[in-house]
Amino acid sequence: MNIAFLAHDKKKELMVQFCTAYKSVLSKHELHATATTGRLIADNTGLPVDLLLSHKQGGHQQINARIAYNEIDLVLLFTDPNTVDPRDDSQMVETIRHCDKHNVPVATNLASAEMLIMGLQRGDLDWREMLRSKTKY
Repeated sequence: MNIAFLAHDKKKELMVQFCTAYKSVLSKHELHATATTGRLIADNTGLPVDLLLSHKQGGHQQINARIAYNEIDLVLLFTDPNTVDPRDDSQMVETIRHCDKHNVPVATNLASAEMLIMGLQRGDLDWREMLRSKTKY
């Protein structure tokens, strides 16, 4: 499975803690992240992470494009509900919209991320691999 990670600045440490706690599950999958988030995950967990552009340079758009081409199976997007930057908010909303449009599971907080990771571990998301193999371009 291809998993994408994005996090608001105030949620990056929580993302690192999450990845540390679920390192054994995540190590079996391909991980993709915007630059700063991905570097923090890789440096703190030792997990290999495909680093995309930073948020401000278009990392969100890269992930959205991969979602549209059915190359991402799961998105963990830790948002800060207290953000005051409308640009940050609109890019997060756009990623969620892409996930909804292309039927990609997305978690926006720790509780939903844990539910998806536990489902991933049980095999509940294996349907994504079958879907991806049928829609190769």
